[in-house]
Amino acid sequence: MGITRMIYMVTMVFSLIVLILSSSTTGYDYFQFTQQYQLAACNSNPTPCKDPPEKLFTVHGLWPSNSNGPDPVNCKPKTKVPQAPQPIDASLKPQLDIIWPNVFNRADNESFWNKQWDKHGTCGSPTIKDKNHYFQTVIKMYITQKQNVSRILSKANINPDGIGRTRKLIESAIRNGTNDKEPKLKCQKYNGTIELVEVTLCSNYLGKQFINCPNKIPEGSRYFCPIKDIQY
Repeated sequence: MGITRMIYMVTMVFSLIVLILSSSTTGYDYFQFTQQYQLAACNSNPTPCKDPPEKLFTVHGLWPSNSNGPDPVNCKPKTKVPQAPQPIDASLKPQLDIIWPNVFNRADNESFWNKQWDKHGTCGSPTIKDKNHYFQTVIKMYITQKQNVSRILSKANINPDGIGRTRKLIESAIRNGTNDKEPKLKCQKYNGTIELVEVTLCSNYLGKQFINCPNKIPEGSRYFCPIKDIQY
Protein backbone atom coordinates (compact mmCIF):
# COMPACT_ATOMS: atom_id res chain seq x y z
CA MET A 1 0.00 0.00 0.00
CA GLY A 2 1.47 3.38 -1.01
CA ILE A 3 2.05 6.11 1.55
CA THR A 4 -0.58 8.35 -0.09
CA ARG A 5 -3.24 5.65 0.07
CA MET A 6 -2.32 4.89 3.70
CA ILE A 7 -2.70 8.55 4.66
CA TYR A 8 -6.07 8.64 2.87
CA MET A 9 -7.28 5.53 4.73
CA VAL A 10 -6.17 6.89 8.11
CA THR A 11 -7.93 10.20 7.40
CA MET A 12 -11.16 8.45 6.41
CA VAL A 13 -11.12 6.24 9.52
CA PHE A 14 -10.47 9.26 11.76
CA SER A 15 -13.32 11.20 10.12
CA LEU A 16 -15.67 8.25 10.61
CA ILE A 17 -14.76 8.00 14.30
CA VAL A 18 -15.37 11.73 14.78
CA LEU A 19 -18.75 11.43 13.04
CA ILE A 20 -19.79 8.48 15.21
CA LEU A 21 -18.73 10.20 18.42
CA SER A 22 -20.44 13.46 17.54
CA SER A 23 -23.69 11.74 16.57
CA SER A 24 -23.72 9.69 19.76
CA THR A 25 -23.26 12.74 21.98
CA THR A 26 -25.69 15.01 20.12
CA GLY A 27 -28.87 12.95 20.08
CA TYR A 28 -31.25 15.67 18.84
CA ASP A 29 -31.71 17.98 15.87
CA TYR A 30 -34.18 20.64 17.05
CA PHE A 31 -35.83 22.12 20.16
CA GLN A 32 -39.49 22.12 21.15
CA PHE A 33 -40.45 25.05 23.37
CA THR A 34 -43.83 23.94 24.72
CA GLN A 35 -46.24 26.14 26.64
CA GLN A 36 -49.48 25.10 28.28
CA TYR A 37 -52.66 27.11 28.69
CA GLN A 38 -53.23 26.84 32.42
CA LEU A 39 -57.02 26.72 32.41
CA ALA A 40 -57.20 23.97 29.77
CA ALA A 41 -54.31 22.04 31.35
CA CYS A 42 -56.22 21.92 34.62
CA ASN A 43 -59.44 20.93 32.88
CA SER A 44 -57.72 18.02 31.13
CA ASN A 45 -55.87 16.81 34.23
CA PRO A 46 -57.51 13.85 36.01
CA THR A 47 -56.59 15.37 39.38
CA PRO A 48 -57.95 18.87 40.12
CA CYS A 49 -55.36 21.63 40.29
CA LYS A 50 -54.57 22.68 43.85
CA ASP A 51 -54.53 26.36 42.91
CA PRO A 52 -56.83 28.39 40.63
CA PRO A 53 -55.33 28.49 37.13
CA GLU A 54 -54.65 31.75 35.34
CA LYS A 55 -55.71 32.50 31.79
CA LEU A 56 -52.13 32.37 30.57
CA PHE A 57 -49.78 30.20 28.57
CA THR A 58 -46.82 29.32 30.76
CA VAL A 59 -43.84 27.09 30.15
CA HIS A 60 -44.22 23.33 30.12
CA GLY A 61 -40.67 22.63 28.98
CA LEU A 62 -37.82 23.04 26.53
CA TRP A 63 -37.25 19.67 24.88
CA PRO A 64 -34.39 18.57 22.63
CA SER A 65 -36.12 16.51 19.95
CA ASN A 66 -35.61 14.56 16.74
CA SER A 67 -37.35 14.98 13.42
CA ASN A 68 -36.98 11.24 12.86
CA GLY A 69 -36.78 8.59 15.53
CA PRO A 70 -37.31 8.84 19.29
CA ASP A 71 -36.57 11.97 21.27
CA PRO A 72 -33.74 11.72 23.81
CA VAL A 73 -34.67 11.59 27.50
CA ASN A 74 -32.83 11.25 30.81
CA CYS A 75 -29.34 11.89 29.46
CA LYS A 76 -27.57 12.40 32.79
CA PRO A 77 -24.19 10.62 32.74
CA LYS A 78 -24.13 7.36 34.66
CA THR A 79 -21.33 7.41 37.22
CA LYS A 80 -20.31 4.87 39.82
CA VAL A 81 -19.98 7.60 42.46
CA PRO A 82 -23.29 9.40 43.16
CA GLN A 83 -23.04 13.13 42.55
CA ALA A 84 -24.98 15.81 44.39
CA PRO A 85 -27.49 17.52 42.07
CA GLN A 86 -26.60 21.02 40.97
CA PRO A 87 -28.83 23.52 42.82
CA ILE A 88 -30.93 25.99 40.86
CA ASP A 89 -29.52 29.49 41.11
CA ALA A 90 -31.69 31.38 43.61
CA SER A 91 -31.63 34.50 41.43
CA LEU A 92 -33.52 32.63 38.69
CA LYS A 93 -36.36 31.38 40.87
CA PRO A 94 -38.52 34.55 41.01
CA GLN A 95 -38.76 34.62 37.21
CA LEU A 96 -39.26 30.86 36.96
CA ASP A 97 -42.10 31.07 39.50
CA ILE A 98 -43.92 33.41 37.11
CA ILE A 99 -43.21 31.90 33.70
CA TRP A 100 -42.82 28.22 34.66
CA PRO A 101 -45.18 27.35 37.51
CA ASN A 102 -46.24 23.84 38.38
CA VAL A 103 -49.80 24.51 37.26
CA PHE A 104 -51.12 21.52 39.18
CA ASN A 105 -49.42 22.43 42.48
CA ARG A 106 -47.73 25.81 42.76
CA ALA A 107 -46.32 24.94 46.17
CA ASP A 108 -44.01 22.51 44.39
CA ASN A 109 -42.59 24.44 41.44
CA GLU A 110 -39.01 23.36 42.02
CA SER A 111 -39.69 19.63 41.65
CA PHE A 112 -41.38 20.38 38.31
CA TRP A 113 -38.32 22.31 37.11
CA ASN A 114 -35.97 19.56 38.27
CA LYS A 115 -38.06 16.92 36.52
CA GLN A 116 -37.91 18.87 33.27
CA TRP A 117 -34.15 19.27 33.62
CA ASP A 118 -33.56 15.59 34.41
CA LYS A 119 -35.78 14.30 31.62
CA HIS A 120 -35.14 16.85 28.88
CA GLY A 121 -32.55 19.49 29.74
CA THR A 122 -29.79 16.93 30.31
CA CYS A 123 -30.13 15.96 26.63
CA GLY A 124 -29.46 19.47 25.30
CA SER A 125 -25.65 19.37 25.21
CA PRO A 126 -23.70 21.04 23.66
CA THR A 127 -26.21 23.89 23.18
CA ILE A 128 -27.29 23.65 26.83
CA LYS A 129 -24.17 23.96 29.00
CA ASP A 130 -25.55 22.93 32.38
CA LYS A 131 -28.61 23.01 34.61
CA ASN A 132 -28.71 26.75 35.27
CA HIS A 133 -27.98 27.52 31.63
CA TYR A 134 -31.07 25.46 30.76
CA PHE A 135 -33.26 27.66 32.95
CA GLN A 136 -31.54 30.85 31.78
CA THR A 137 -32.22 29.81 28.19
CA VAL A 138 -35.94 29.34 28.90
CA ILE A 139 -36.18 32.71 30.65
CA LYS A 140 -34.45 34.36 27.69
CA MET A 141 -36.75 32.69 25.17
CA TYR A 142 -39.97 33.51 27.04
CA ILE A 143 -39.14 37.05 28.19
CA THR A 144 -36.26 38.58 26.23
CA GLN A 145 -37.04 36.95 22.88
CA LYS A 146 -40.79 37.36 23.47
CA GLN A 147 -41.65 33.72 22.72
CA ASN A 148 -44.63 34.04 25.05
CA VAL A 149 -47.64 32.43 23.37
CA SER A 150 -50.18 34.52 25.32
CA ARG A 151 -48.44 37.67 24.14
CA ILE A 152 -48.18 36.44 20.54
CA LEU A 153 -51.90 35.62 20.41
CA SER A 154 -52.86 38.87 22.12
CA LYS A 155 -51.00 40.88 19.46
CA ALA A 156 -53.32 39.24 16.93
CA ASN A 157 -56.33 40.20 19.08
CA ILE A 158 -56.85 36.58 20.14
CA ASN A 159 -57.55 36.65 23.87
CA PRO A 160 -58.63 33.97 26.38
CA ASP A 161 -62.33 34.76 26.28
CA GLY A 162 -63.63 31.23 25.64
CA ILE A 163 -64.57 31.93 22.02
CA GLY A 164 -64.28 29.11 19.48
CA ARG A 165 -61.73 29.85 16.75
CA THR A 166 -60.38 28.14 13.67
CA ARG A 167 -57.08 26.32 13.66
CA LYS A 168 -55.96 28.43 10.72
CA LEU A 169 -56.57 31.67 12.65
CA ILE A 170 -54.57 30.47 15.66
CA GLU A 171 -51.73 29.12 13.53
CA SER A 172 -51.56 32.33 11.46
CA ALA A 173 -51.33 34.45 14.61
CA ILE A 174 -48.46 32.36 15.93
CA ARG A 175 -46.69 32.31 12.56
CA ASN A 176 -46.77 36.12 12.59
CA GLY A 177 -44.72 36.02 15.80
CA THR A 178 -42.26 33.33 14.70
CA ASN A 179 -40.99 34.41 11.28
CA ASP A 180 -43.83 32.57 9.55
CA LYS A 181 -42.90 29.16 10.98
CA GLU A 182 -45.57 26.57 11.73
CA PRO A 183 -46.25 25.71 15.40
CA LYS A 184 -47.54 22.45 16.84
CA LEU A 185 -50.93 22.63 18.56
CA LYS A 186 -52.40 20.26 21.11
CA CYS A 187 -56.12 20.20 21.93
CA GLN A 188 -58.33 18.16 24.20
CA LYS A 189 -62.06 17.72 24.69
CA TYR A 190 -63.60 19.00 27.92
CA ASN A 191 -67.34 19.00 28.64
CA GLY A 192 -68.12 18.64 24.96
CA THR A 193 -65.86 21.47 23.78
CA ILE A 194 -62.38 21.31 22.23
CA GLU A 195 -59.87 23.37 24.19
CA LEU A 196 -56.43 24.57 23.11
CA VAL A 197 -54.13 22.99 25.72
CA GLU A 198 -50.58 23.46 24.41
CA VAL A 199 -48.66 25.37 21.78
CA THR A 200 -45.15 24.35 20.77
CA LEU A 201 -42.68 26.67 19.04
CA CYS A 202 -39.79 24.92 17.33
CA SER A 203 -36.24 26.12 16.75
CA ASN A 204 -33.10 24.71 15.23
CA TYR A 205 -30.39 22.65 16.93
CA LEU A 206 -28.84 25.80 18.44
CA GLY A 207 -32.20 27.18 19.59
CA LYS A 208 -31.51 30.39 17.65
CA GLN A 209 -33.76 30.19 14.60
CA PHE A 210 -37.44 29.25 14.28
CA ILE A 211 -38.31 26.25 12.12
CA ASN A 212 -41.56 24.59 11.07
CA CYS A 213 -42.44 22.09 13.79
CA PRO A 214 -41.96 18.50 12.62
CA ASN A 215 -44.07 15.61 13.87
CA LYS A 216 -47.48 17.26 14.17
CA ILE A 217 -50.10 15.54 16.29
CA PRO A 218 -51.81 13.16 13.83
CA GLU A 219 -55.46 13.33 12.91
CA GLY A 220 -57.29 10.67 14.91
CA SER A 221 -55.33 11.39 18.08
CA ARG A 222 -57.39 12.65 21.01
CA TYR A 223 -54.99 15.62 21.10
CA PHE A 224 -55.54 16.62 17.47
CA CYS A 225 -56.90 20.14 16.92
CA PRO A 226 -59.85 20.25 14.50
CA ILE A 227 -60.30 22.79 11.72
CA LYS A 228 -62.71 24.97 13.73
CA ASP A 229 -64.38 25.55 17.11
CA ILE A 230 -61.15 25.48 19.16
CA GLN A 231 -61.91 27.21 22.44
CA TYR A 232 -59.40 29.58 24.04
